[in-house]
Amino acid sequence: MKIDIVSIFPDYLAPLELSLPGKAQAKGLLDIAVHDLRQWTHDRHHTTDDTPYGGGAGMVMKPEPWAQALDALTGDGSTIVFTTPSGAPFTQAMATELSGQDHLVFACGRYEGIDQRVIDHAASIGEVREISIGDYVLNGGEVAALAITEAVVRLLPGFMSNPESLTEESHEGGLLEYPVYTKPASWRGHDVPPVLLSGNHAAIAHWRHDQAVRRTAERRPDLAHPATLVDEGELRLVQPGDAGEIYTLQRACWLAELEANPGVEIPALKETLEDVRRWIAEDTVFVLRSGGRLVGAVRASLHGSSWHLGRLMVAPDLSGRGLGRMLLETIESAAPDEVGTYELFTGARSERNLKMYKKAGYRRGDGDAPPGAVHLSKRRR
Repeated sequence: MKIDIVSIFPDYLAPLELSLPGKAQAKGLLDIAVHDLRQWTHDRHHTTDDTPYGGGAGMVMKPEPWAQALDALTGDGSTIVFTTPSGAPFTQAMATELSGQDHLVFACGRYEGIDQRVIDHAASIGEVREISIGDYVLNGGEVAALAITEAVVRLLPGFMSNPESLTEESHEGGLLEYPVYTKPASWRGHDVPPVLLSGNHAAIAHWRHDQAVRRTAERRPDLAHPATLVDEGELRLVQPGDAGEIYTLQRACWLAELEANPGVEIPALKETLEDVRRWIAEDTVFVLRSGGRLVGAVRASLHGSSWHLGRLMVAPDLSGRGLGRMLLETIESAAPDEVGTYELFTGARSERNLKMYKKAGYRRGDGDAPPGAVHLSKRRR
């Protein structure tokens, strides 16, 4: 990725040589260049601002130097980011989207902002994004450019030594991150929650999700889906009496898969209730109950040293809330010690599934997949 940043205070961007952006440049994953807007001025005072039309306080940044700067720096495929308090709120999803771009150009405004005609012109030479990092006003856009760059850089493929850590952070899956602890187990009268010392990975995964839900509800109720905030949620091993609800849930879930993969034969839609009763008795199966109903399930079985995952399902009205990821972590943690690889199949056109599994570290495998499906695998760490 290449990043160009334009500012009248280029020294403000010196921290880009440090921390994550600096490491990314050292790895060859990133090329950052900071430019002084004044090099595109042509008067002896290097003027970049003037009084606003229509009157009012403050100064407005002139169109001429900005237009010349953007013309010089942008090319095919460039995304031009104007950091402004009047822009769209910056989110983790936006950081992920920007991390997939080849070239970002940041325009750091000052004073009352940049002449609107510059933004209109930029739209004719590249993709324009107007972004705000919060509901407050700064003296200029440099701080926002630094924050956005750091959030984007850490998502570049090959940067994080353990990509799986990205899936457990705040704002992934719509939830804030759960509390974290390290040694010692007891410190100044404060103890690590006993569940984290238990070695029960399924219980730990459930505790972490519960803490994430509660923290989100308390601190960011705007992010929390009401259906995830029930106190009676329960993640547990399957019981024979769950068969009927699993049968109903999987038909609802795989109808959506059928729509995403037209013409593909989907075994889950052909199973009978007796088929479901048989495999929940044979496989390792976890179910998630919330609000008095069964809202999720997942199963796995051992094949040699491979843990074969399947039937990962979440009620359609709760999709996108991190429940699928929690179920995936739970069934992975339940694998016997001899397991060295996780394997699964999903629809070749199931974009939501493919995205989730990719974030969880799964990659295309070499196993034979049924028509219309893909084989995914991940080595156990």
